[in-house]
Amino acid sequence: MSDLFDYDAELRLHNELFRAAARVGSHDRVLDIGCGTGQTTREAARAAVNGSATGVDLSAPMLERARQLTDDEGLPNITFQQADAQVHRFPPTHFDLCISRFGTMFFADPVAAFTNISHALRPAARLVLLVWQDRDCNEWATAIRGTFTTASAESRGPGPFSLADPTVTEGILVAAGFADVNFTDVHVPVYYGPDSAAAFDAVFRLWEFKDLLATLDAAAAEQARTRLRATLDAHQTDGGVYFDSRAWIVTARR
Repeated sequence: MSDLFDYDAELRLHNELFRAAARVGSHDRVLDIGCGTGQTTREAARAAVNGSATGVDLSAPMLERARQLTDDEGLPNITFQQADAQVHRFPPTHFDLCISRFGTMFFADPVAAFTNISHALRPAARLVLLVWQDRDCNEWATAIRGTFTTASAESRGPGPFSLADPTVTEGILVAAGFADVNFTDVHVPVYYGPDSAAAFDAVFRLWEFKDLLATLDAAAAEQARTRLRATLDAHQTDGGVYFDSRAWIVTARR
């Protein structure tokens, strides 16, 4: 699974805050949207000792890794499903809590998607999301993208920053049947690796750097590599390569 970017390492500091905000109860039935390799799902399952956790993601390779890690831990109360949360027919009014760590920003129709999710939650169930704030608040996006002279501005519509505006996001959630929407600022760095060489390899997986380089001629591609290495070198600390970031923890009730 070396071709998979290690989101769990990247988001370690975010995850600590997210886990605290989720407050999974011992009897909760938890739905984890965009679970990836399942770290947040496994943490929910360990907390919900008399409940359960269901992780949903579109990526078969990530879910394969999630199942392997879950088998290694021997967690009996966890299930993974390859499904599109926007349209998947979840059991109605079944879950007590829905969580998502950066897994809900890519919905083509966010109101329809969150409405579908809300139907899976019992009345008064909680929703806890972690989403990125504006692109300009996230150095990991601006600095790395800035190494490409061909990089274009972030397009509107589905994307990592689609839920960055609290007013817009609150409107989406209220329209989907949620209430008591609140936003908590999260200002911690993201981690790209122990040194700039490891970070360089990671960027190829996260940003599909090779695909972007393929669009450039040889000279421009080498210039982009040089700029990227310099950017990563500049962000290397004694503890690894870090970039500033800003996110929201969004909470609401069904």
